[in-house]
Formats: sequence, structure tokens, C-alpha cells
Amino acid sequence: MYNRTFAQMPMNSLFMQKAYIDGQWLDALNHARISVLNPASREVLGTVPAMGEGETVQAVEAADQAFQDWRHSDVHYRAKLLKRWFDLIQQNKQLLADILTAEQGKPIEEAVKEVDYGAEFVSWFAEEAKRIYGKMMPKYRKDAISFVDKQPVGVVGAITPWNFPVAMITRKCAPALAAGCTLVIKPAEDTPFSAIALLRLAEQAGFPPGVINLVTGDAQAIGKILTSHPLVRHISFTGSTKIGKLLMQQCAGQLKKMSLELGGNAPFIVFEDADLDQAVQGAMASKFRNTGQTCVCINRMLVHEKVYPSFTERLAKQMQQLRPGPGEDRQYNQGPLIDDSSLSKVQLHIQDALDKGAKLIMGGQVHQDGKTFFQPTLLTEMQTNCLIAQEETFGPVAALFRFREEEEAVSIANDTPYGLSAYFYTQNMDRAFRVSKALEYGIVGINETMLSSAASTFGGMKESGIGREGGPYGIETFLEKKYTLIGNLTLAYSSFS
Repeated sequence: MYNRTFAQMPMNSLFMQKAYIDGQWLDALNHARISVLNPASREVLGTVPAMGEGETVQAVEAADQAFQDWRHSDVHYRAKLLKRWFDLIQQNKQLLADILTAEQGKPIEEAVKEVDYGAEFVSWFAEEAKRIYGKMMPKYRKDAISFVDKQPVGVVGAITPWNFPVAMITRKCAPALAAGCTLVIKPAEDTPFSAIALLRLAEQAGFPPGVINLVTGDAQAIGKILTSHPLVRHISFTGSTKIGKLLMQQCAGQLKKMSLELGGNAPFIVFEDADLDQAVQGAMASKFRNTGQTCVCINRMLVHEKVYPSFTERLAKQMQQLRPGPGEDRQYNQGPLIDDSSLSKVQLHIQDALDKGAKLIMGGQVHQDGKTFFQPTLLTEMQTNCLIAQEETFGPVAALFRFREEEEAVSIANDTPYGLSAYFYTQNMDRAFRVSKALEYGIVGINETMLSSAASTFGGMKESGIGREGGPYGIETFLEKKYTLIGNLTLAYSSFS
């Protein structure tokens, strides 16, 4: 049974229990605090300020004041600060990973990989800061020159989730800072300490006061200010589709720019000509990463009837190697679910599937360690009217559906309002291009499930979001395009005038 506590965490030099506004580490105005639990032990890891509307207004005003200088800063200066931040993240990788595992629960090896992944965005956009190009327009008047340049949008409100508390901060902050924007960050209430640690390193890197601010506390009150304050020009949110829609409604009154990375219901298609060993390896890597708590993890496994028995057997064998336990102990490779509501949702989805005819091959119960640890679960003979086919499960549940024809698999895969990520395995290159084009998803993996990197473009179609993060397009969402014409110029001598 799990019995270790994180009482030693305050000795971690990056562990702090304050918010950050205008270069100052602060408590809430009313001195109220929110407890943060370790999801493995369910013990209090620490507390953070329970801030609300007043502190958020203060952060927004500080960000706007800093923006007046930051927007005009030399791109090499921005790149230099980002590079310093990257170096500090790398130098403090283990400290960041320890905090991440303590508050989020994922295995320490996954936490280290997330810190590396998050650092990639800072390094990538340090270079992209130098590549914000405008464009000269075609000449249509002999006495005029016109051009389009790109300018930072302004103050950005960044609202981040609990499942990747390091990488989702850097994936938003790095391009915004590179573009010349300033930020007010609202981290998830479950995982604020990773964000605070990153802000400590950003402060050490030399970012001026007000350029990056962080408020913790009441999500509703903070969100109300970020979506309604006229000085906030852009909202960048990663989280559920339900909350994304609410934020969009709140932003509509001012037509704020938004980038939304929302929920998914990722299909994973195994065609009859697939390399089954590769397919099982890809399924394991995606489905059970972070205990199934990722927006791009496989939610529905669609397997051709000819290879269904063999794939099921191989997958079950690999799933037997999964070991739930406390994340800081390297003998375990599956952490806990984040909270009781997540546990309840997983249980509901499993019971619903069983009620509709699915077969339980393994798992299906709370793990012997209790709390929010859950057994890796394999379900077969799934029906398309079950909850797993309609919603994100966000847990360690592999659900297998049968199909006969390619068109059937594509139809089932697209039969969802979501369109974030999809995966399929085949050795037929004609099929690879044909199916990829037919899938209504912003991210498609062919014979591979680990797709995201700082250099790649991340985002969804339909109700999975608006805009793209990472890659060459990641900075564009934080830039405004401005058209300028200079007329009445004497530009050339011409016999054709």
C-alpha cells in the first residue's frame, strides 16, 4: 500500500506557495488559501492563494503596462530571455519533475519527459521570435507602397489544464512572449505548483516585471475578468469542450481572439494488413500515457475482424505489464487518476459498456492500493451506442470495436462531434493517403501514435477547438496582421507615366 508523503517537497528549491503579479510574489488580498492534494496519497501537498477578481484585475493592468515596452523590445532580446528560461528549465529538470509528479501523479519518468517536452517549446519559439516576417504587397499604384506587418495582439489570458501542467504553460507562454505579448496565467487548481516553479525560473531568466503574471484561485472569478476585461485581447485555453464553449460565450461581447484546444474522442484503427506488433506498441504508448488522461490518447480502438482475436491477445499480454502505484517510485508505470470525479467517470463508462454487451477481459475495478488508483482495463465487443463511443473517458480503459470494411471504420471514426486526433495502422500506402484525407481530425498518425513536438502543429477540428499551437503556426495566433499604404510618393521616373 502507498504510504509515502511529500512532506519533503517544501525542501524543493522551486516549490513556492504564492502567486506572481508585476514581479512580486503575493498572497490573496483576503489571505484565503486553497489546498492542493497529492492525488496518490490524497494528502495536502500545500496551499496557494485563493485569488479572485481584484487580484486578476491587478495582474491584467500590470501586464498591459509591461506590454507598452515589451511589444517594442528587440526580437534578439526576447529570444535571449527565452533561451535563458530554456536553460534554467533544463538545469532544474529533476526539481520540476518532482513537483509535477507530486501534484499530478504521473510516473516520474513521464514527468521528466514532460519537462523536456515543455522546454522544447521555449527553445523553438526563442528562434521563431526572429522569424516574424511581414510582406510587401504588389504594386498597383505608381505613387504608393503597401505592406503587411505583424504586431503582437496584446495581453493574453492563458488558462491551462492539470494533465500536462508544465508543457501546457510553455506551449502557450513561449509563442506569446516571442510575439511580443504579455500574459496572465491561470493554472489548474489541481496543479498550480508546476506553473509557479516555471514562473520562478522565468523570473531568474530576467523577464521584466509584468510581462508574465500568474494568479491562482477561483476559476470562475478569474475567468470572468480574463474574458471581460477590455485590456485582455486574447484567450488561450486548453481544457474541456464544455468550458471552452462557456469561455467563447463570455468572450463574444468583445470579440476577443481565442485559441481553444479542447476535448477529443480519438479513434485508433487497425486494418487487416497492419503490423500488429507495431500497432500494439502504439496503442500502449498512447492509451496508457498519463494513465489515459490526455486529450489525444486513444479512446476507441477499431480493429478489423480478421485480426481482432490476435490483436486482443497481444494487447492483453502487454497490459499485464502495467503497474499502478505512486509516481515517484520508478517500479510503477501507471499513476493515479487526478480525483474522485475522474474515478467515477471511468467507472460509469465501464459499467455502461458492460450493460450494453461489452466483455470485460481484465481490470475494471479500483486498484488494491485504493484511493484513485484504477486497474488497467480491457473491454471487447464494444457497441457504438455506449458512452465510450461518445465521450472522452480520460482513464486507463482500452475499448475494442469490430469492423469489416474500410468505409465502415472511417464512418465510425468520424461519428463524433470531436476532431482532435486519430490514428491508424496499415501497410497499404494507397489506403494511408485515402484514409488520412477522409478522417475529420486535426492530427492524424499513420503507424505512429506519439506525434506531438514543438515543431509540429497541434489542434483540432469540429468541437475539438480553434487555432493551432506549436510548430510554425503556433506564433501566428498571437499576432495581428496590419495593412499599411503610403501614398503620394515619387518613386520612379518612367516614360509610361
